[in-house]
Amino acid sequence: MSKQAEPPREWPDSWLTLDHGIRSGRYTDPAFAQLEHDKLWLRVWQAAARLDEIPRPGDHTVYDIGNQSALLVRVDDKTVKAYHNACPHRGTALAICSGHFDQGRIICPFHGWRWNLEGENEYVLERDNFRGGQLQNSDVALREIPLEIYAGFIFINFAEEPESFAEFIAPIRKLIDDQVIADVHHIWWKSVRVPANWKVALEAFLEGYHVPATHPQLEVAAADFIYGDDVSGECAFAHDNHFYEVFPHGHGRFYGGQSTPMAGKVQAAGDPVEAMAARLNLLVEGMDAMILKEDVALVRSLKGKPIPEGSTLGGEYVKALYGDAAARQRVMPRPERDVLDMWGGEIFVFPNLMILPQAGNAMMYRVRPDGFDPNACIFEIFSTKTYPQDQEIPRAVVQQMTDVQDPEQFLTIPRQDFSNVPRIQKGLLTRGCKQVWLASYYEMMILNLHQEMDRYLTA
Repeated sequence: MSKQAEPPREWPDSWLTLDHGIRSGRYTDPAFAQLEHDKLWLRVWQAAARLDEIPRPGDHTVYDIGNQSALLVRVDDKTVKAYHNACPHRGTALAICSGHFDQGRIICPFHGWRWNLEGENEYVLERDNFRGGQLQNSDVALREIPLEIYAGFIFINFAEEPESFAEFIAPIRKLIDDQVIADVHHIWWKSVRVPANWKVALEAFLEGYHVPATHPQLEVAAADFIYGDDVSGECAFAHDNHFYEVFPHGHGRFYGGQSTPMAGKVQAAGDPVEAMAARLNLLVEGMDAMILKEDVALVRSLKGKPIPEGSTLGGEYVKALYGDAAARQRVMPRPERDVLDMWGGEIFVFPNLMILPQAGNAMMYRVRPDGFDPNACIFEIFSTKTYPQDQEIPRAVVQQMTDVQDPEQFLTIPRQDFSNVPRIQKGLLTRGCKQVWLASYYEMMILNLHQEMDRYLTA
């Protein structure tokens, strides 16, 4: 867990991270949002894009955070560059979204200055009018932003001398590598503005404690207890079996191991194969990421087949997955216990990226502030998978969504989650909510997030 930083004396009480909770001003105060921008977002490594967004030389995409804008450019098959998205002449943004620079030329739309993909200036209109006729190409080269390519992501850092990326990612590198995240590619990608602080939206996905109440179809027995007439005792819920772990640099994970529906652990009467298929199909129909239709079809292919002595339904499902992947030459994680245990879990990459791996697929969430508004954020969902060797991989293009509760835009599970997030923000803004309380185990990743944030904010 990150070491608790001592807050500066001038911090108000409403900004404090406590041993057992978080003060509400960290989610609502515009001054705190500004502090985050200056001390966190301008100094932390952040996943700005997937390589799938810029697969061909000349492709570009834009990443915005606060008032900063990064232009990410594919230079050649092996090289990607990140530039401050500003023309050195008058500051014009050189791109506003994803696209392609024809003929390898970056041209300012205002006055026609031109650069190659390496950021070297090639043309200035009426050059003799600048710097007494002595303007050099090097004077107006595009300014680079530190960049690291890892696991299919383009990580950038706006600091001129950023901390070591290798040290930053080290606590979770093996977890990510084990799930072959570098080999997963685009299926779909949606982005939507959510009326809540970015941390409120993020923290909704850093625990499984919310599942019985928020997603009752996934925890029927527990939901029946919560919403039923029995007010005595406690209910048992499957996500109680999850293991939580936090790491240095703010990272964390949770996982269910062998006690998850993904591993064949389904308590239901009747045919166990159909019960497992039906349970996984709830995630297909409710999310269409992480678990895909073809995965459920593989479960149903086990109908009528005996389970060998010493094996389990989950074990036979894994065999079917790997047999199918081998036949299609599809990259898969190593079939080892500690790797398989992460299926259905989550790897959290500080400060705002979540990776949910499952059988060569991965759903990802990325959450970031919407400008400097403490009451709004940009929430993105990525659906990815490893592709057969001979199948063409599509370029990742974002779908801009407008309504988090529209069933035409989002399926059931994200709609359920999004129904809570704005309500949390509304409650945090009331005078009666001075802090949030955190469960010491189930919500340890949230506390670790804030403790690591404070290391940046107090530096």
